[in-house]
Amino acid sequence: MAMTSSIVQTPIARKISTNAVIRTVLAKGKISRADIAKLTGLSKQTISDVVRDLEDDGWLKPVGQTDGRPGRNAIIYEINASAGLAVSIDLGGTKIAAAICDLLGNVVVETEVPTDPRGGPHLVNQFSDLITQLALAAGTTADKLHLVVLGSPGVLDPATGHINVAPNIPGVDAMDLRQAFSDKMGIPVIIENDVNLAAQGERWRGHGVEVGNFTFVALGTGIGMGIIANGALLRGARGAAGEIAYLPLGGDAFDPGGFTLGTFESAVGSVAMLRRYAGFGGSSASTVADLFAAFNAGETSAIAAIEETARLVAIAIAAIGATLDPELVITGGSIGARPELVNAIRAFLPRCTPYPPRIEISRFGNRAALMGGMGIAVERMHDDLFGVKLRDA
Repeated sequence: MAMTSSIVQTPIARKISTNAVIRTVLAKGKISRADIAKLTGLSKQTISDVVRDLEDDGWLKPVGQTDGRPGRNAIIYEINASAGLAVSIDLGGTKIAAAICDLLGNVVVETEVPTDPRGGPHLVNQFSDLITQLALAAGTTADKLHLVVLGSPGVLDPATGHINVAPNIPGVDAMDLRQAFSDKMGIPVIIENDVNLAAQGERWRGHGVEVGNFTFVALGTGIGMGIIANGALLRGARGAAGEIAYLPLGGDAFDPGGFTLGTFESAVGSVAMLRRYAGFGGSSASTVADLFAAFNAGETSAIAAIEETARLVAIAIAAIGATLDPELVITGGSIGARPELVNAIRAFLPRCTPYPPRIEISRFGNRAALMGGMGIAVERMHDDLFGVKLRDA
């Protein structure tokens, strides 16, 4: 018996047992030790030892007792979600959204502030101050957070973490943002393209949960796309897969001005929509929100502007369909979340492609990238803390 006990208690065996227990609690929620033993096949003694250690370390907590069963009542356990906290930040040209989430992906505290227009290193200081304030509101301190996931516009080099081509955020392409931010905070920082994060948010808890091949198309001031192909994020050779702002559609592809904002973005972004509206004789709308209000009021110029925008987006989605063959296209962003535009896109699609994909508006609105950051943070915490891959749980 002593030899068996020694083998069971080796570090590798204990890690495997801990992995099995955490995986089961994550999958089943509130559960007793006896039920964990039945589901894992581990001995009751091993389960008792692992659960005791996890409870002592603060990862599991008792939440009640079983009732209505023969014999003695058993203690029920669940993950102590507040034992692991992480930060998700969505950096935009005009605003920064940030949230702290727990081990189960619950939002503990969330805020939104204007982006420091000076950009560059000033953003690092702004992130640091923002996280300190969020941690205080969450009843903890910044040094107790496990990691930060930052979503940023631009092309992210997956090897170096360097951000290229981010015209709306001055200075971020001239520095090692990930290293500077990590050094400032003293905790790990993951940086990801914001639209890729939005796609991962939909894959985590949105329309893409059970879809292996889909794209997230962000339409707003800027234009971008995140691609989930065969269940995984597609980055491309330089991390630029999905940069549809540069599709040669809607304008002169040989105009070098398109190298900055992109030919397609220059044709369908919010600035282009307002310019198109004015070109059709509209004069009452000065913002995109005004434009959609004019559309809903039946103003001819607004209807023409939105329908022409929808026609161009439909052509782009047809090109995406011919290249990637997605089952689903999810639209988001300040413009892409508008049903008026999406309904018009749906109407145009069958006229320009024989296989129009299903179109859905993001479940998260302008919080999609923030949700994606939280999904990555939760997955990373589970892996780092317990050796559990979230999607296998």
